[in-house]
This record gives sequence, structure tokens and C-alpha cells, in this order.
Amino acid sequence: MSKPEHALTLALAQAATLGEGLQWHPGSGRWWWTDIEGASLHAWTPGDSATLTVRLPERVGCFVHARSGRLLLAMAKRLAWLTLPDLRATGVVQAEPETIVALEPGLTTRSNDGRCDRSGALVFGTLHEADPQRPVGGFYQYSLARGLRRLPLDGVAIANSICFSPDGRRMYYCDTPTRRILVCDYDSASARVSEPRVFVKKDATHGFPDGSVVDAQGHLWNAEWGAGTVARYAPDGRLLGRWTAAVPHTTCPALGGPAGDQLLVTSARAGLSSAALMAQPLSGSLFGMPVEPGLYAAEALFNDA
Repeated sequence: MSKPEHALTLALAQAATLGEGLQWHPGSGRWWWTDIEGASLHAWTPGDSATLTVRLPERVGCFVHARSGRLLLAMAKRLAWLTLPDLRATGVVQAEPETIVALEPGLTTRSNDGRCDRSGALVFGTLHEADPQRPVGGFYQYSLARGLRRLPLDGVAIANSICFSPDGRRMYYCDTPTRRILVCDYDSASARVSEPRVFVKKDATHGFPDGSVVDAQGHLWNAEWGAGTVARYAPDGRLLGRWTAAVPHTTCPALGGPAGDQLLVTSARAGLSSAALMAQPLSGSLFGMPVEPGLYAAEALFNDA
């Protein structure tokens, strides 16, 4: 899969302050993502010029689609349900999600990265919003059957890279400032994990690990904040390739598309000076490239049956 440098090309021009949470949703035939600092969700059908923007009263760190057609949102300080009348709509709409449970009340934290495990439970982490950032946040699992449970993992300053092996038995995650992606054995029913071990340690030239996704072959794709790249790793942690976008802050990769042969990645404008934004005006856009057929594995829908 050797690719030339700058292989990630513009897929959709956007100006997200902090694009994250990208995912392909087969049911609507659309890419979905959140602009965390923009307090909004976005959806786009490939080939269309118009997008859907859902304005929300609070930032959304991550979200998942549910089997019922609803969306489950990990908002800054709460989990909430969002029901949209038409998942294929375009334009701008306002929405008020329905609160399920509060998140880390009393802490200066907000929700951040997350996705469903292979059994359909939401697993997500939080981010410390104070300066300096300290590892006071946590990792959580939410299911209808068992509610909200904290995973027995160390505290975290910026939870990221949450994803699962194809069989669901391994969980990947990171605390972004450490530059390490960790892996542990994971059991969804009990919300138990094994002692974490280092999967990948990045050097300073490759930025900080942000969002990740696992393909059908068990390889992990990771967006590298500050480097403008997406790296692909084998299940044993070997680097298989690295692809570059024309922006410094790539944030979250996803596999999908109508034929299941695309990789897209979100990006961000956050943290860039006016001069940097003038030099990299596409920051906040979606970038992508074709991948070999068969790599896409559909994300599990949240089990609200």
C-alpha cells in the first residue's frame, strides 16, 4: 500500500474549529462528524454539494448511531439522545437532545473521543479543560442494560484513539500528551480490562495521537495531530505507512463510502495562528484517499433494541 507523500487529498472543504468523530453511516449513506468547539454535528452525502448541520446547545465530544435510528451523544457534561426526523436532510437545523445522565459532575472536564464496542455499547473518555491539563478524566462504558460504568483504567488528560479489534477482544486508547497508544484485553459484558501495554510510541516528528479506527484486517489507522498525517499500524504495532494532508492538525480517520473503499479524515483549525491559517486555509476540512476493497468494517450501532 505504498503511497506518495501528500496522498490525502481534499474531499470536502469545511472550516471546522475542531472536527472529530468521523464515521460512515451505511443507513443514511453519509459521512458524519462533530465540530466539537462549534457545538454542531455535520453530515455529508458523497457527490452532493449540500451538507446537514445540526446546531446543539452544548459541545459534542463524540456520538454514535443507534439501531433505532436515534443518535447517542456524549455531550460536554452529559449523555443525551438526539432524534432527527430525516437523516438525509440538508441545511441547518437546531436541536435540543434529551439528557440521559450527567458526566463527571464537579470536574473541569468534558467528553472527548469514543465509539461503540463490537457488542454495541458506547465506550468513551473525557478531557481535562484546565491549564495545565492533568490526568483527572476517565474512560467509560454506557449500555442500556448496565448504565454508565467507569472502566478500570488510569486517569487521563485527553482521552483519544478509542477503537476495538475486529473480534472486540482488544481495546486501543491513548492519553494524547503521552504520545503513546495503549492496548488492553477488553470484555464488554463485565466492563473489565487487562493490564494495558504499549502498542505504539510516537516520536516528536509524528505529532500526537488523536482519533483511530481499526480496519477489517485488524490494522489501526491513527490521525497524528500536529503532523498532518494518518499512520497505519499492523496488529503487532509495526508501522505500515503514513499519509499526509495539506493541513497540520488531522484528527480522526474513518473507513467507508458507498463502495467501502475510501479513507477520510477530519481536521481542525484550533490552535493555529492567523498566519498558519492563511498558509493552510483548508484546515478544518475533510481529506481522503482510496483504499483497497475489503478494509472497511461497519461500525457497530448502539444497542438500544
